[in-house]
Amino acid sequence: MTIKEVQHPLVKHKLGLLRKADLPVYEFRRLSNEVASMLVFEACADMPLLNTHVEGWQGEPVEVQTLQERDPTLVPILRAGMGMLDGCLQVLPTATISVVGLYRDEKTLEPVAYFDKIIAHVAERTAIVIDPMLATAGTAIATIDLLKQKGCKNIKALFLVASPEGIAKMQAAHPDVCCWVASIDDCLNEKGYILPGLGDAGDKIFGTV
Repeated sequence: MTIKEVQHPLVKHKLGLLRKADLPVYEFRRLSNEVASMLVFEACADMPLLNTHVEGWQGEPVEVQTLQERDPTLVPILRAGMGMLDGCLQVLPTATISVVGLYRDEKTLEPVAYFDKIIAHVAERTAIVIDPMLATAGTAIATIDLLKQKGCKNIKALFLVASPEGIAKMQAAHPDVCCWVASIDDCLNEKGYILPGLGDAGDKIFGTV
């Protein structure tokens, strides 16, 4: 697995704002989507192009480049991953959406599945998993397991912050998956939260406690 920590100054600036404890819900949502749009932009840098022709404004054919493969499918992990979806769609407005519902058991820290709606023919598309946190990595690994079971071969993942422990587990489970993150943080605490982290991203996005 390749982990790419995006070093763009705007990513670092917006992530710094996301770390503020007293950030209002609407600001957390906005910044999460803005960072997500920059992460997905980076993740799509290696997408193959196809030379084709269109009719230009003067009525003459113009050679242009378009994406060679079918539009990717975005895979938000419920519920917090929905907080990055709009930002990704700003860059990939024609992407399909596959939704996976997983939550982390607070006692065992293991993922519990409760919903999935993966698009048909996912094997023909790149799947981009989106979730604010790569903490224990359980839900991300389970989501990628599910995508592979359905035949998906090209999978990428985007996270706002990641822990070294989560990265190590992803590396062991799915060495073929490349991840883009805004920050590799210090560690996990005894409850499985990333430090310094962002807190509970799901609560901050949905305004719940």
